[in-house]
Amino acid sequence: MTDTEIAKLIAQKASELGGEVYLVGGCVRDKILNHENKDIDIEIHGITPTQLEQILDSVGECIKIGKSFGIYGLKGYSIDIALPRTERLIGTGHRDFEVTADPFMGIYEAARRRDFTINALMENVLTGEIIDHFGGQTDLQKGVLRHIDDSTFAEDPLRVLRAAQFAARFDFSITAETVALCRYIDLSALSGERIMLEMEKALLKSDRPSVFFEQMKRMNQLDFWFPELKALIGLPQNQEHHREGDTWTHTMMVLDEAAKRRNIVQYPLGFMLSALCHDFGKAVCTTEVNGVIHSYSHETEGLPLVQRFLERITMESKLIKYVLNMTELHMTPNIMAGARSRLKSTNRLFDSAVEPFDLIQLSICDSLGKIPQRNDSEEFLMQRYHKFQEIMARPYVMGRDLIEAGLKPCEQFSEILAYAHKLRLAGCDKENTLRQCIAYAKKVLKVNSDEIE
Repeated sequence: MTDTEIAKLIAQKASELGGEVYLVGGCVRDKILNHENKDIDIEIHGITPTQLEQILDSVGECIKIGKSFGIYGLKGYSIDIALPRTERLIGTGHRDFEVTADPFMGIYEAARRRDFTINALMENVLTGEIIDHFGGQTDLQKGVLRHIDDSTFAEDPLRVLRAAQFAARFDFSITAETVALCRYIDLSALSGERIMLEMEKALLKSDRPSVFFEQMKRMNQLDFWFPELKALIGLPQNQEHHREGDTWTHTMMVLDEAAKRRNIVQYPLGFMLSALCHDFGKAVCTTEVNGVIHSYSHETEGLPLVQRFLERITMESKLIKYVLNMTELHMTPNIMAGARSRLKSTNRLFDSAVEPFDLIQLSICDSLGKIPQRNDSEEFLMQRYHKFQEIMARPYVMGRDLIEAGLKPCEQFSEILAYAHKLRLAGCDKENTLRQCIAYAKKVLKVNSDEIE
């Protein structure tokens, strides 16, 4: 059975006991919007937890995800099953909630406790009737995000980020009253993991991820989690190259350009974060000399800021390494393209990049994300990238080749292999490289030719 079929079976069995089952949350919203959503969430009203568990055991293997909270699953299905519940804030931390399942609270009260009107829509699983207590369908038609209840909304500070994330994903506006409420909600008790999760949805699912950050800016909520980004607001740039305005505006433009290319890169999340972080260094090295704005070395001066930002929201070492690498190198491809640098130089650049193709795409987005737009480097860079790939696919000198040539492993072995790698990047074939490495080894080891067989 499919998830939809199992939901109907559960609904039928619940109905026999006097209960009702509703599709809730995003699956109802996205169905009305004609957006794909493979997740099915159902909420069970009017039966006890024991009765629900008996139903689930009769149709499959019940998984008690949070029994005390009334949250269940079924083995082999991705459907989320829940009883309506109340959440009462009892502390200052993001986990300081007292959660109680209450299957008899009624559908109005259950809907009232959700965040936005568009997420409070319910659909009766058996009849298909849409239950809309708070005007969610109208708000969907108008493209509006509106919170439902001041007190329940403010209990979970993550809803501030959800507002920004939904605005970005659906290109919705947030009502003035919701923005006003969000301005006074403290985000400091949230975990970096939860911040990252909402931001990741905006970065990977929005046509214009900039909307997420623009809304966080509008709600005055950049200070605690995004201070490095806030520092870019009003930060001047060289007007000869950046007529779009301040560094914040440029960053937002680059971010939206990156969204157009994220599906072709090797590491989409890292790529989008690199676009976000690439100019953090301008906040600490922007100067004005004779009326001209300069940001010399911002690509390296910004690395500590980028690292601090990333470590605040993630512990993923691969992600951090990728973004730091891309940030440090983001200017070099365009510089080399402008200078029509030698093949050896572009090969060395691509070799130093964790994902050279992604680096090229970031540099292109950096050129497109400004006024005037420029994209005069892509053809050159892609030609060089394909040449780099071809060179790196050729046979090359490895340690065993040096040993077979008569060289004994020693302390200088890594130095000799590094020399072989330089020759490889210069386009030398394996035979020529090996010959030069043997000559180099004689020089480094100061041995006679008869000591190398």
